[in-house]
Order: sequence, then C-alpha cells, then structure tokens
Amino acid sequence: MTLQQTIADYLQYTGHKGFDIRAALIDCDGVLYDSMKYHTQAWVKLMKKNGIKCTRDEFYAMEGMTGSEIIKTKFKSGAGKNITDDEARALYGVKTRYFKELGEAPVMPGAVRVLQTLKEAGVDRILVTGSQQDALLQRIDEDFPGLFSDVKVTGHDVRHGKPNPEPYLKGMNKAEKKSNQCIVIENAPLGVQAGHASGCFTIGVTTGPIPEKDLYKAGADIVYKNMDELAAALPALLVALSMIKA
Repeated sequence: MTLQQTIADYLQYTGHKGFDIRAALIDCDGVLYDSMKYHTQAWVKLMKKNGIKCTRDEFYAMEGMTGSEIIKTKFKSGAGKNITDDEARALYGVKTRYFKELGEAPVMPGAVRVLQTLKEAGVDRILVTGSQQDALLQRIDEDFPGLFSDVKVTGHDVRHGKPNPEPYLKGMNKAEKKSNQCIVIENAPLGVQAGHASGCFTIGVTTGPIPEKDLYKAGADIVYKNMDELAAALPALLVALSMIKA
C-alpha cells in the first residue's frame, strides 16, 4: 500500500479532513529503550516465585498495561486470586527490584534521530507510557536532553492503561491538541490499539518479537521494522501529512 493510500484510509475512517501535526505521543519501553527483554524477564521471575506458570511472550503481549493491571490479571488467571491495590503495589515493588538487578536498558537505536527530526519539524515530543518504573522514567531527561517537553503521561497518571485510549487522550488533553494534530509511536499491540482508539495517526515499530501483521491488526496506520527505519522515513512522512491541511 502506498503512503498516500495509507493517509487516505486514515482520513476516511476518522472523518478528519486533514492534518495539522503539532505533537508526537511517544511510548517508552520498546520505543525509547530496548527494555522489554528486561521487563519480561523480571515479570516471569515474579510470577514463578508466586507459583504462576507463564512465558516471556505473554508479557510482550501485555505491554502497555500498567503494572497493577498486569499483576491483577495474571494472579486471577494463573492462581485464581483477586489481588488488592495494596498487594499489587507491593508485588510491583518486587518486580521493580528484579528489573533493576538486570542493569540499565540501552537506548533504542534510532530513537534519538526520531526525536531530533520531530524537534526540527516543530513537533512537540510527549511521553505517553504505561510504565510505573521510576528508575527508567528518571533517565529520560539524561538520555534525551532537550528532546522531550515537560508534558508526560505515565502509569501513575491513569486509571486505565493501554489498550484503553485514556493514556493518549490524557496526553492530547495535557498538550491541548486534537487527534488530527498528533501522531502516536508505539511498538506493542495494546499500545497501538490505544493510539488507534484515540483517533491519532498511529505508527507501529517492530522492535521486539511481535510481528508486523499483529501491529496492523491492532490498528496501526503504518509499521516500520525498527526505529532506525522510522527515523529515515519520518521527514517524508511529516511532509506527506502536512500537505493535507485540516
């Protein structure tokens, strides 16, 4: 499918007349950092310590949900146990410790180029993540100096994590932007579902084991193989979107 057809399809299903891209709503894990391999390992360790059988692939599929939601879901399905909010917070603290023990996740190749391209194009860069991992979130300003706005939405800010569109709707609200003024950059099906449901033009990147077809099935308007490929294509994509004015 051509880029022009992709854009036309988006305009048809949203009912928008055009674009005025002012902000990019950007996920963290698997987009900015190559961190999902550490998260999935920490989740499996937590679950097995509590007698719950699971695989790392299950947590790749659940990426985007808040930590509390993941814990409640897995304990219910794997152990038949209803976890309280206090119990979820305590268990998430243990998972956080396991995550930290694995060392710092590297910056995703291509992420800085993507952010620099957006900045040069005058597009605000807004973090929208389901993560409650404070150690990782605190690295954003150090690893991407001057490349993010002060507006952020994390797992601490929402009641419903992805695939619910609340994180992206909240991001748009904080940025005072409409859906046809934003693009979403995501790497996981649940995050793509949330971006799609928010009405934003949603870009998928296959930085993990989840295949391209699953991101399209979740509602991605366009999918790139990795962040480097997105960085190379982004200038032309922004030009193509800007040519169709709202």
